[in-house]
Amino acid sequence: MKNTLLLIAVLLLVGQAVSAQHSIARRWNEELLHAISTDLARPTVHARNLFHVSVAMYDAWAVYNPNADTYLLGKTVHGFTCPYHPTPPPADVRAAQEKAISYAVYRVMKHRFAESPGKETIFAEMDDLMDSLGYSTAITSTNYKCGPAEMGNYIARFILEYGLQDGSNEANGYANEYYKPVNPPMRMTDPGNPNIIDLNRWQPLQFTQFVDQSGNPLGSIITPFLSPEWGNVAPFSLQPQDATEHMRDGHTYIVYHDPGPPPYLDTTTVGGLSEEYKWGHELVAIWSSLLDPADGVLIDISPASMGNNSSYPTDIPGLRDFYNVEDGGDDSPGRPLNPKTGLPYTPQIVPRGDFTRSIAEFWADGPSSVTPPGHWFKILNYVNDQPGLVKKIRGEGPLCDNLEWDVKAYFALGGAMHDVAITAWGIKGWYDSARPVSAIRGMAELGQSSDPNLPNYHPGGLTLKPGYIETIKAGDPLEGVDGQYIGEIKLLAWKGPAFITNPKNDVAGVGWIRAAEWWPYQRPSFVTPPFAGYISGHSTYSRAAAELLTALTGDPYFPGGLGEYFCPQYEFLVFEDGPSVDVTLQWATYRDASDQCSLSRIYGGIHPPVDDIPGRHIGITIGLEALAFAEQYFTKTTLPYEASEFRIFPNPTTCVVQIEDTIEGSIPVQVHHIDGRLAMTTDLEFVNHQAILNLDALAPGVYLVTGLDDSGNRRFQEKVVRL
Repeated sequence: MKNTLLLIAVLLLVGQAVSAQHSIARRWNEELLHAISTDLARPTVHARNLFHVSVAMYDAWAVYNPNADTYLLGKTVHGFTCPYHPTPPPADVRAAQEKAISYAVYRVMKHRFAESPGKETIFAEMDDLMDSLGYSTAITSTNYKCGPAEMGNYIARFILEYGLQDGSNEANGYANEYYKPVNPPMRMTDPGNPNIIDLNRWQPLQFTQFVDQSGNPLGSIITPFLSPEWGNVAPFSLQPQDATEHMRDGHTYIVYHDPGPPPYLDTTTVGGLSEEYKWGHELVAIWSSLLDPADGVLIDISPASMGNNSSYPTDIPGLRDFYNVEDGGDDSPGRPLNPKTGLPYTPQIVPRGDFTRSIAEFWADGPSSVTPPGHWFKILNYVNDQPGLVKKIRGEGPLCDNLEWDVKAYFALGGAMHDVAITAWGIKGWYDSARPVSAIRGMAELGQSSDPNLPNYHPGGLTLKPGYIETIKAGDPLEGVDGQYIGEIKLLAWKGPAFITNPKNDVAGVGWIRAAEWWPYQRPSFVTPPFAGYISGHSTYSRAAAELLTALTGDPYFPGGLGEYFCPQYEFLVFEDGPSVDVTLQWATYRDASDQCSLSRIYGGIHPPVDDIPGRHIGITIGLEALAFAEQYFTKTTLPYEASEFRIFPNPTTCVVQIEDTIEGSIPVQVHHIDGRLAMTTDLEFVNHQAILNLDALAPGVYLVTGLDDSGNRRFQEKVVRL
């Protein structure tokens, strides 16, 4: 007992010491994350909140730093102007920065969370923090010439005014303006999906008691599509040439980094990309059978056996070679050694079903969610606390103190998460694709598409796969009281919430179920996120964050070569008991963590593979571009080109591309694989503002072409597909 008390005392002292080292930006970021966890679960809205609060922090810091440039203060951004006339520098710069940051964040959060279900708790905590810092909340003046408090209020005022005209429709509670679903809602309490009109389009769900991802009970509702028009929101680093305008029903949908459509189900014939639609959703159903900790399968979940992907599919048929259909996961080889220690990674052998359930819960955030963009801020904060982190931008140059590092890192990551929300939800709104729960139940409603000579044949039905997807025959326990289910499709899958009475003690397990009663591995009061699947927001957010953290720290590895999260036995899972053993999630690199997040959404029954991979590709581009865009403010080096002056074509290409810009003469160009590896460097000679880049030596794939100016700063950057 004495040893236990001593350990607790030591841990408390360590925690207090770490907290004391945290910058004022970190303390306010944690307040923001807590506020998000008590609010409605809206990934797009909170990506924007994270960005705008990060802008408030950054501008309040930068206005008192002669070597940095502000983002909104004194600038015109997307047609909105924030006036500012420089004032004399304060006597105590750090004190001024801390006070301005605190007032700016306080005012933005008080406005943004005024309607939050948890506002009373959050506002009390914010007031307590201001009081502990010696700052009076009664100071409301925005006359920034009076001092840092007023400067913070002024910055907040214009951020909030900017937000009211940025295309988010904040003034009307972020309500949709014109999107309408084509499908009637599905009631999960009823088997099957008999009323769906179009299996290629999103379907709302109807609940008698809906609880959102943050644990907020919202009563009896039909879930509306969250943010289908979010592509119309003003971005951070996204450029006009990244955008495509689509029209439907007389309304505009702006799509950045348009990946093209997903495969569509053809209900009239078998073949073509329709089979890829079936294959992807069938894989989700098969991976649902891997959620049983009692199936006797043990796996190594350490970086010795998982992670280290070197490439990703670049087309829809290529997805089949990337995922392990029956065993789950992918073919990533792992890493034999930790490069930071020179020692092998220690194997961690656990039941497969504990691992799959744990990552589905961890990456989903569970109740009290900070949403995926907030989750990566938590990961950033975890990284920032590691003693092995060297706080230098891109791992080079002067060492940043904690405040400078935090405001710069939050600013860049916030911008990336905001751009992901705009991109991913613009794609979701336009392509409007079905979730697995609609597709699997809907195809099962049609029947089987494997053999016209077998009962219940339909070209749009599920493909029979012995041991996983079969038909119910006479004598089957699932045949029904009067044999009414004979001929229906059955699945070997997670059995669902009907088999859980007490989540603290019960485990549903895996078994044969009617496909009409298939559930994602989610709470029965949530089921699946209320927006289209294609593309995966988790995959896009995670890969953008992973690329940004890799570039920001100048190191692909977590400090010490290992990032970890502990999932205690019988205490971690929420809607069923588990895991049955202690599980420690581990990642060598930020990219490994991102890849695990992507796979978790398939195990959770939320996304088929076609939602995943395009999100990873787009996330890579956004993460790299967001950091490069943010850096111009760190050093007052505005990007020296207008987007309209740059063009690269043809794209895709079989060999060469022509680049047009205002350049004359030679500039260095770097070509990276889309996963970040350098593929080639060359010098391009521009004559009459045109140059030819030969990609013939590169293998087919997706590459990022970057041109640099004389100072080594990015002049242009574009994704190119080499056929």
